[in-house]
Amino acid sequence: MICLTGLVGFLLILTAEARVGNSSQLEFCTETEECLLFDLVCETDKYEVRHYGSVKWISTDMTSYAMEFAAPRAFSQLFKYISGENKAGKKIKMTSPVIVKIPEKKFWERGAFTMSFLLPSEHQMNPPKPNNDDVYINEMPEMYVYVLTYGGWMTSMADSSKADELSSALNSVNAKYTKGSHHAAGYNSPMTLFKRHNEVWYVAEGDPVCPSN
Repeated sequence: MICLTGLVGFLLILTAEARVGNSSQLEFCTETEECLLFDLVCETDKYEVRHYGSVKWISTDMTSYAMEFAAPRAFSQLFKYISGENKAGKKIKMTSPVIVKIPEKKFWERGAFTMSFLLPSEHQMNPPKPNNDDVYINEMPEMYVYVLTYGGWMTSMADSSKADELSSALNSVNAKYTKGSHHAAGYNSPMTLFKRHNEVWYVAEGDPVCPSN
């Protein structure tokens, strides 16, 4: 096992600030002008390790039994915000990905789901304040993330299966990561039928690891 953070340390010092930029820099970000950018630290046949700078999102929380029940209500509240229902009355462009923080729980239990829209680069420094008290600006810290990519539709069943697959891969190499929840990231409109791109994220604790060659 090797820790690879030292190999990119100098690069990360230069790029630790928010990196929301042109979607052309990511081959799978094709439906919005801007996307969340990252530094690829390492890649295996089971997962990627990415470094993300600190960025601001607009978020809302929903308590529900499943993502399918929470997501439509959360999306509606966030979409109203970017459509102009904010203190500045500004319309804000959609970006990618949309992420959902998913609690890891029994299927019969209720849990808190948090959906977030990435704020575009022009609003990263001073985003308009929400009108709705249930919507809030959320600044995520700089972090390393373990990522598993998959296609098709982001359902609770698919997400749970891929989260289990990723956590098993991480456990097999003794990687340390935040447990109890993970993030589901989606890059496509609900109207997109083919070549969909979804991700599962676990936030790394300490130095991320990849198998050595």
